Amino acid sequence: MFNKLESLEDRYEGLSKLIGDHGVIADHSRWQQYVKAHAELDEVVAAYREHKKAQRGIEEAYELLAEKPDDDFREMVETELKQLKEKKEELERQLKILLLPRDPDDEKNVIVEIRAGTGGEEAALFAADLFRMYIRYAERKGWKCEIMNTSPTDLGGFKETVFLVEGKGAYSRLKFESGVHRVQRIPTTESGGRIHTSAATVAVLPEAKEVDVEIDPADLRVDVFCSTGPGGQSVNTTQSAVRITHLPTGIVVSCQDEKSQHKNKDKAMRVLRARLLDRAQEEQRQKTASMRRLQVGSGDRSERVRTYNFPQNRVTDHRIGYTTHRLNEVMMGDLDDIISALLTVDQAERLQCVI
Repeated sequence: MFNKLESLEDRYEGLSKLIGDHGVIADHSRWQQYVKAHAELDEVVAAYREHKKAQRGIEEAYELLAEKPDDDFREMVETELKQLKEKKEELERQLKILLLPRDPDDEKNVIVEIRAGTGGEEAALFAADLFRMYIRYAERKGWKCEIMNTSPTDLGGFKETVFLVEGKGAYSRLKFESGVHRVQRIPTTESGGRIHTSAATVAVLPEAKEVDVEIDPADLRVDVFCSTGPGGQSVNTTQSAVRITHLPTGIVVSCQDEKSQHKNKDKAMRVLRARLLDRAQEEQRQKTASMRRLQVGSGDRSERVRTYNFPQNRVTDHRIGYTTHRLNEVMMGDLDDIISALLTVDQAERLQCVI
């Protein structure tokens, strides 16, 4: 591990010189490439330097103790030595995590798809609640959201909603949200005060660029139609809504939120690329599933991942056995504790595979 860290520090130093070189600065695309590579090494190099500093401190402390100092000074050195050893141990743990292979999609934007599941209108209302929860979380992180497509219901729920989240590390924080989310509460449509259980599915897809997925225009069927709102009411009389069918896979994507047919087609293509990339990645995951299955889940859309129990003000993530009685805060977008717990388990699982 330390040979690799030494090599990374040497590369970091080399990149530092390159990004300050006038010849490199003149080539903007090359300079940007070096700046990005340099920034990616910042955290691991800083931790490694702290580790080396702690190691030097430990060695100096042992040298001082070897001189047989008086009791007061020895006690002070031993206290500092204990602190340095604890710091070194924690830094080694951090470095192991930082050296884990990175998910190449972690820094990508994401397309989130939420669909009402079992539970009728209550499931659609819960889908809308999840949508608002993720929008609020994105706002907390300083990310930008853009609606791609919605299918609203008369009572304000969503049969389906698709939106883009743009921001640094969006996929790394949201990727474990895929799966079935279950709600237990008294629906507004329930006159008898009985608790119902409903569900909605969430799919989190890394946004795919054109270079990530090649699509042959001959493989597409594009249909246009008039946008519709709740209850089938006409939203406009022009054929601005777009439905794209990818013939080889049968994947169908619709978009009608924009008044422009061109904008709707562009959004639909972005969703289609993301779904095709996810399909290709799922095929790859199936091939390697026997090697390791993460405790936090496979991303299977049919897997029950979380329950939101309103009477008990409780949220439980079933994959890791995590429970919090802060449901109201969670629904307001305070998801960091849950997501951090999922990331911690994922890191621990991956560490076990490389140790």
